Amino acid sequence: MTRVTLGSLGEKIRLHSRCFCPNVLFINVPENAEGASKVWRQGTKNAPTFSSRSIISRSPPQAVASEISTTEPKATTTLTNEEKMLRNYVPIFVMLPLGVITVDNVLEDKDKLVKELKELRAAGVDGVMIDVWWGIIESKGPKQYDWTAYRSLFQAVQECGLKLQAIMSFHQCGGNVGDVVTIPLPQWVLDIGESDPDIFYTNLKGNRNPEYLTLGVDNRRLFSGRTAVEIYSDYMKSFRENFADFLETGLIIDIEVGLGPAGELRYPSYPESQGWVFPGIGEFQCYDKYLQADFKEAATAAGHPEWELPDNAGEYNDAPESTEFFKSNGTYLTEKGKFFLTWYSNKLLSHGDQILDEANKAFVGCKLKLAAKVSGIHWWYKADNHAAELTAGYYNLKDRDGYRPIARMLSRHHAILNFTCLEMRDSEQSADAKSAPQELVQQVLSGGWRENIEVAGENALSRYDSTAYNQILLNARPNGINRDGEPKLRMYGVTYLRLSDELLQKTNLNLFKTFVKKMHADQDYCPDPKKYNHHLGPLERSKPEISIEQLLEATKAEDAFPWDKETDMSVSGDLLSNLIRKLFSLFK
Repeated sequence: MTRVTLGSLGEKIRLHSRCFCPNVLFINVPENAEGASKVWRQGTKNAPTFSSRSIISRSPPQAVASEISTTEPKATTTLTNEEKMLRNYVPIFVMLPLGVITVDNVLEDKDKLVKELKELRAAGVDGVMIDVWWGIIESKGPKQYDWTAYRSLFQAVQECGLKLQAIMSFHQCGGNVGDVVTIPLPQWVLDIGESDPDIFYTNLKGNRNPEYLTLGVDNRRLFSGRTAVEIYSDYMKSFRENFADFLETGLIIDIEVGLGPAGELRYPSYPESQGWVFPGIGEFQCYDKYLQADFKEAATAAGHPEWELPDNAGEYNDAPESTEFFKSNGTYLTEKGKFFLTWYSNKLLSHGDQILDEANKAFVGCKLKLAAKVSGIHWWYKADNHAAELTAGYYNLKDRDGYRPIARMLSRHHAILNFTCLEMRDSEQSADAKSAPQELVQQVLSGGWRENIEVAGENALSRYDSTAYNQILLNARPNGINRDGEPKLRMYGVTYLRLSDELLQKTNLNLFKTFVKKMHADQDYCPDPKKYNHHLGPLERSKPEISIEQLLEATKAEDAFPWDKETDMSVSGDLLSNLIRKLFSLFK
């Protein structure tokens, strides 16, 4: 594949405010210096300079794919066959129900939950994942945190011998695929939105989306004197203070930082609450007054004050070819279109980078991993325009990798890239949607591995069948088991979505147990992560930021690493076993 060259466009783009510039270390201006200019200024031909901040150049670029370490044991170490197989072990977690803590901040039916947690532990599951809802914890007012119900929940998880992945859920529950309960943002935040609705993401028609604050207010003091980023930072600091005991005992091994709707680093481009239906292309979400002003300043600095945000990109349920923006030879291929898409995607990267930096400050020294979730937008992936990805903020085309820059940004925070739709196969998708989940997963995971970061994943939809399990297993170890030690390609972990009565139904649970065993490379549950090279040391402080040039270098398109056609750890068994299982399912 050819590399994208931005040419003069790359020289013209000067993003203002805290726009992304990862491989340089910024010395922040004081908090009271709100009026300080933060506009990109023209430096040398290929190296922008910045006002109001000092810049310290950072270390050399990231390692290339050939430098991926397999972290094999030292030659002096002699491993048993069991120890070698354990090097292939991929831990499996199960996401708890969305409403396990009610909107009223109550842990309901604890006895039932404990029973289910014990069933998961008996099935060999390593741990569980839980949303820690901002809308519940800080519901009573700014900095009025109530962690009581979550403390009771965490205690139950610990007593059942499971580990915990905690999501800092700064988004609304409700309005997205799979949402069965509604947990809005804190009421005091929604009240601010009554007088200033532009704090929410907004589409071209002016429809507001209250499921997540627009990144346009990340650094604006609109929330009782705090910025949105400061709100998120204070919340995470309070979490650390209130759960210091669980952090010290090693219960909490993963903090996934919510960075957008559904907790994902993206714009809310396809909200069911506003009528979106699969496989609609979605809509750009940058028409609040803060992002409009940001774009106008960036366009003016680039020498094009006449440029406006797109008004020809269609509506939620359009097909790409019905729009001027995404059609063949459409706006997205013009200088103006490329400028907008670069700005739109870079704002998202800057948003994720800044909040992850705050998360790193909050949890530095804790024995855990940070993580960020990226959405698996697989529809229209086979179309040249990748329209659905573009509206979500992933500037991904055949000749431009929109995901590896995210991985590169995550690398400086020692963070895991968590990706979705692991269970999907191309053959299951409608041809009309030009969907390619398998190729998308391969591209994103390969980009993460090329940046030498850990990658993890989830299934997008609840599935209980061997086909889905086998696809997850294939993605977890794309080249299968290495019977001599750790495989070169192995996901850090997989979280199964989600715990439910249907999952615990006998036939489904039996197959799920087989799936867990196969994830563990046919080994029993292993309580010692060191045996599968998952030792958790204290979280180190984030590395210096990365320059825009190095970020844009990560957009160079490369082929994904090779994947086997099928997993070598299939849950399916032989034809007789499959027939018996299907017969039993008829009488469940």
